[in-house]
Amino acid sequence: MQDDNTEDQSSPGLDLSAEIGDDGVKLKSSTPAVADDVLPDSLYLIPVPQRPFFPGQVQPVAMDPDEWGGTIKAVTEATNGVVGLAYVDRSQLGGRDPEPRNFPEMGCVVRLHRPPMMSENPGQFLAQGVRRFRIVRWLSDKPPYRVQVEYPRSQGDRDSDDVKAYAMAVLQAVKELLPLNPLYSEELRYYITNFNPNQPSLLADFSAALTTANGDQLQEILETLPLQSRMQKVLTLLGKEREVAELRGKITDQVNEKVTDQQREFFLREQMKVIQKELGLSKDDRTSDAERFEARLEALVLPDSVRERIDDELQKLSVLEPGSPEYGVTRNYLDWATQVPWGLTSEDNLDLKHAATVLDQDHDGLDDVKDRILEFLAVGSFKGEIAGSILLLVGPPGVGKTSIGRSVANALGREFYRFSLGGMRDEAEIKGHRRTYVGAMPGKFVQALKEVKVANPVIMLDEIDKIGASFQGDPASALLEALDPEQNSEFLDHYLDLRVDLSKVLFICTANQLDTIPGPLLDRMETLRLSGYVAEEKLAIARNHLWPKQLERHGLAYDQLKINDPALKYVIESYCREAGVRNLEKQLSRIMRKSIVEFVKGRTTKRRNAKSDASREKRRIGKRDIDDLLGQPLFQPEKPQRGIGVATGLAWTAMGGVTLPVESSRVHTLNRGFKLTGRLGDVMRESADIAYSFVISHLKDYRCDLDFFDTSMVHLHVPEGATPKDGPSAGITIATALVSLARKERIKRPLAMTGELTLTGQVLPVGGIREKVIAARRAKIMELILPHANRRDFEELPDYLREGINVHFARHFRDVFETVFEDHRRGKPLH
Repeated sequence: MQDDNTEDQSSPGLDLSAEIGDDGVKLKSSTPAVADDVLPDSLYLIPVPQRPFFPGQVQPVAMDPDEWGGTIKAVTEATNGVVGLAYVDRSQLGGRDPEPRNFPEMGCVVRLHRPPMMSENPGQFLAQGVRRFRIVRWLSDKPPYRVQVEYPRSQGDRDSDDVKAYAMAVLQAVKELLPLNPLYSEELRYYITNFNPNQPSLLADFSAALTTANGDQLQEILETLPLQSRMQKVLTLLGKEREVAELRGKITDQVNEKVTDQQREFFLREQMKVIQKELGLSKDDRTSDAERFEARLEALVLPDSVRERIDDELQKLSVLEPGSPEYGVTRNYLDWATQVPWGLTSEDNLDLKHAATVLDQDHDGLDDVKDRILEFLAVGSFKGEIAGSILLLVGPPGVGKTSIGRSVANALGREFYRFSLGGMRDEAEIKGHRRTYVGAMPGKFVQALKEVKVANPVIMLDEIDKIGASFQGDPASALLEALDPEQNSEFLDHYLDLRVDLSKVLFICTANQLDTIPGPLLDRMETLRLSGYVAEEKLAIARNHLWPKQLERHGLAYDQLKINDPALKYVIESYCREAGVRNLEKQLSRIMRKSIVEFVKGRTTKRRNAKSDASREKRRIGKRDIDDLLGQPLFQPEKPQRGIGVATGLAWTAMGGVTLPVESSRVHTLNRGFKLTGRLGDVMRESADIAYSFVISHLKDYRCDLDFFDTSMVHLHVPEGATPKDGPSAGITIATALVSLARKERIKRPLAMTGELTLTGQVLPVGGIREKVIAARRAKIMELILPHANRRDFEELPDYLREGINVHFARHFRDVFETVFEDHRRGKPLH
């Protein structure tokens, strides 16, 4: 067997011109070759971090001059000028200096060309690989490292057929890489120029160094001495390199193909624009924009000031470059300004019969609100137009405020636009942003006019009582101009900076309460109160509107699921006692979902039993089915509380009217005192103190025990203590409860009352009479005591609310006392 001695002699010098022979390479440069007998037994050692160095390589090596400067200096001072390079993965050392145990056994001895002290870059030198070395013994385990080495030879016959076959396979694999990366061809040209292709050891090392394999894989190649095994491993690396190169080439081709298609489309599109422009078939963007805006203006009736401003902007647009930022700002401005319906109005339908029909079809109940809306429309019909009107619908949630606004729009034949003011904190939402801001837009009113395309729509402002304020401004104050009939004919939007006429818009606002609406804003609106529904009205709404709506929403036929009136009435009285009908709609939807589940189960069972399809199965829901569908009732039938020291009052809340029982009790007779509970507000506590003082000072007038309060600790409580309560209207109720306690006489019949009491016994008027009457009817209390000053409020109520109610009007608490405790004062209803 013949050893391959190609590593025994040096590789070529820097000029890369050499005589290549079978036994090695001899340099023609002035630097003599390093022969076997010249290679030293000991070497200085420098670690290389990225990948190992191979014999035959000539490339720069980077290093830290502060760390390895001493080693390089010692090498250059030696006559041979060689140093050992060994691969060490510095990333696994955590920043520590390498130790002898971190160095591999095998490395490559290199000759230094252009040492760092002779180079412009002290951290880099040019190395020429000579041959492999194996560390025998460490002579210095601290920098500069020095080791005793030996130089192993490659094992195998380079002239054997197997080695030649492997060499040809390696060359073929390298050639396959050439089309995939031009850098490979440069490396191969260097190899053919400087080495003998019949040197398999150098061919294997060159091919391994050609790949992008990691350092550990290349170190394994460096440590493999048998030629055949080394070439097998090199072929594996070349195969992986080819796969990676092919994949990279495919990705590059795909990207280039997409870019090329986009560029091609862009150039063709630009060429088409130029050709069309030359032939007069099309215009540039600036001309087409200007003509489009002019076409819009032809259908509008512009005020002189608006026309002048738009003409100025069009002139500016004609001199701006389409690519400039100012062009985009001007174009957007003209786009908005030309889409405002200047002077375009729709014709109102002022037929009162038609309006009444639409309101009755859309709503049951609310007769007083319907009458007020018809009065409003009648004035518009008499005048010939409806303009400068702002309506405010106030009522509990779910009573139909938003739907009434839509019905008014349908009755008039106007376009309808709705937006909510709840939580709005930026006044720019109302009046628009200045054009100088990025992303500036007009306010909501201009946006509404653009969408409806007429200048006289119905605009609904929902939840006006929930509008907010912040550092960005006060939207409620910004609404003052828009909702003032004396000002909104010249409403100024900050974005357009033009006067927009809002006087022909019918504004309808909604709110749950008036307390949170600023006074100046409330003063500009006409208030209509929606007090809520009694049980009979809820029944009609459920039958005529809610139930058909839910049938359609759930995909049920009209005759597929039916519910009778007793069941609906039971749902209303036991599950939905609130003023509105929103919760009633939820409960009806729940009934339908439960019923559909039964339909689906029945259909599945019938299909399993091979019977007919159950898609048309019908079901009838009665009162007895409600508990199974909705669970236990939320409200049990309640009778007014009766007993000594108990009186029933009437109160108004944002959710509607409610009954308010007041309880008083004598706790002990050890001392005198008065205690209040039930989460009462300041005003209601003052009313209780006034009633207590009034009753104590008039015990004789009302035939009470004169010493009762002197030795009594009295506790007065208003149930549902978790609910806040405030207001003066419980004054006569509290006084009645205290008189009942002092007389030891209970109220013998269902009776409810409301009214403010003064220290002199006067009964003052209170608000919310409609809501309180509805609450009394809901609780089936048909005898009421109201302040005499509220007689007109009661007489203005619809007949169906007053029917069957016996009302006593009181000017003084004496009238209340005689009504409650003196049988001879019980008379007939006063209405």
